[in-house]
Amino acid sequence: METDELAKRWKAELESWGIPPRILAQAPVDPWTHRVERFAKRTDRLVAEPQGPTYERSREALPPGGSVLDVGAGTGAASLRLRPARLVAVDENPGMLAELARRSPEATTILGRWPDVADETEVTDVVICSHVVFNVPDIVPFLTELTVHARNRVVLELPELHPTSWLNPLWAHFHGLVRPTRPTSEDLAGIARSLGYDIRQETHLAPDAHYETREEMADAACRRLCLHPGRAPEVIEVAEWPVPRQTYVTMWWDVD
Repeated sequence: METDELAKRWKAELESWGIPPRILAQAPVDPWTHRVERFAKRTDRLVAEPQGPTYERSREALPPGGSVLDVGAGTGAASLRLRPARLVAVDENPGMLAELARRSPEATTILGRWPDVADETEVTDVVICSHVVFNVPDIVPFLTELTVHARNRVVLELPELHPTSWLNPLWAHFHGLVRPTRPTSEDLAGIARSLGYDIRQETHLAPDAHYETREEMADAACRRLCLHPGRAPEVIEVAEWPVPRQTYVTMWWDVD
């Protein structure tokens, strides 16, 4: 299948994850928000014990005194463990970037959405992008600009399945809604190959639990499911616990 067709299918399948208006209208808060403090805690855990394929594939492509561009950096979970490499971090959430800058004041931070801010972003030795692509409907220009900004290597980390797949049984329970099953990491791999990238992949389990407590899980589930927070005990009663660890994929390609 040609790149255009693969990209159209990716976009359509991502859009199928949208929340129906009748359910969204009931939401007490924005279901797509992310808790900065939760990201920050996870960053501190991962930076304290750097390990795993994404870290290793990024580190091995970094020359002494090298530089890293982290697209969709969040609070720096993927990139701060690569210090002393010089870091350029892009994210559209100012709260996330503020937390990253607090941990690494020397980092260059760029507020905005990729690839909208690509023209103001420098080329670095390694470009990493961790747990972002399932939020990117227009995937071809996104991947293309990642590659343009790398001297040595592009490294992606993403779940094998859509990151909110663990909520699918709860959507059925609370709303009678059957959720999609695609796109997957293999769909992304197909698009990358169609662009001519010689990709390599490694699968691995998530390094940490999705949530530390049932209460934390239920709070997140209520927000995502557009439920009132008062229904958290119902979520705890019916949700699988612990939430199964996701299978992640580290995908990388070298730049000539």
